[in-house]
Amino acid sequence: MEEHPDLRGYVTERSAVRRWARPALLAVPAVAALVLLRDRLPDAGDVWTAITTADPWWLLLGLVAEWVSLAMFARQQLWLLRGLGVPVGLGQALAMTYSRSAIAITMPAGSAMSAGFAFRTFRRWGASRAAATTAMALSGVFSVLGLVVLYLLGYLVIVLEDPAAAWSAHPAGTVAAGAGALALVALLTASVLHDRHRTPTPAADFDPPDGGFLATLRAVRPVAAGMHGRYRRLALLFAVVNWFTDLCCLAAVAYAFHLPLTFVQLGAVYVVVQLVRQIPITPGGIGVIEASLLAALVSAGAGQAPAAAAVLGYRLFSCWLIIPAGLFTWTLLRRPSPVPSETRFT
Repeated sequence: MEEHPDLRGYVTERSAVRRWARPALLAVPAVAALVLLRDRLPDAGDVWTAITTADPWWLLLGLVAEWVSLAMFARQQLWLLRGLGVPVGLGQALAMTYSRSAIAITMPAGSAMSAGFAFRTFRRWGASRAAATTAMALSGVFSVLGLVVLYLLGYLVIVLEDPAAAWSAHPAGTVAAGAGALALVALLTASVLHDRHRTPTPAADFDPPDGGFLATLRAVRPVAAGMHGRYRRLALLFAVVNWFTDLCCLAAVAYAFHLPLTFVQLGAVYVVVQLVRQIPITPGGIGVIEASLLAALVSAGAGQAPAAAAVLGYRLFSCWLIIPAGLFTWTLLRRPSPVPSETRFT
């Protein structure tokens, strides 16, 4: 039956409204951040003074921490692919990590383009469609779980330092943290016990589903279940260390510019940054993350000029320097022959 022209126009109009309404709504936090910072932006001369008086050793430590963070993400993908029977070397995984990060930072809809690039590259490395899709889906799941586990462990450290104060200030959070810790231990224990009695079963190949992320998870579940549990546990471990070392990069840069904030306070600021980073207003969150991070640091008690210098330093290490490195590794990955497994990128 032919669709009525007015109905087609109505559907097209609604699609256009949705397409423009979502970015408009997502832009609200960015505008709010700019309004809040309007009278709090430091003088350029004060920022330059903060930069020239920075501790270079803390800056070097921040750079190393960010390099380790990227290396951990590379190992996360490496062990997932190996668990799915794809022989990948560390050099290939590092090249993929830098390339994907650069694409996600610089391109509109960068996350989707990064995922598509990874899928095609995994296929060139010999992964089946099922293996490539499963590796990408599990990488996303473990990245989210890694951040959750990191803050769960961080909150437990605070509770153990002063249980009475933690219970008095946040009773619900303390109970939730304890329950989460017990659930994590139970899941890891069940995974280890399951490995002792598992029978490897090859999974059939399939086309990547078109029904969204949840449909993808349902499709890849049999393939993921066929992996040995140690690969999944290693991937989760590397995801946690990936987030932790990125937090250490922020902390090291903050200490380099003499911000009077504790590691716990910086961890709280880091949570805010990661939440803002998930809002795809601009490629890589450029502009939005800087404004939000500056506002969070100043609100936590840092001076305006040192906080601005710390924002510039952290984003230099975690974003801007990755772009040229990712462009270089992207050219290598696009060559007809794959990058040799023994190659190392630093």
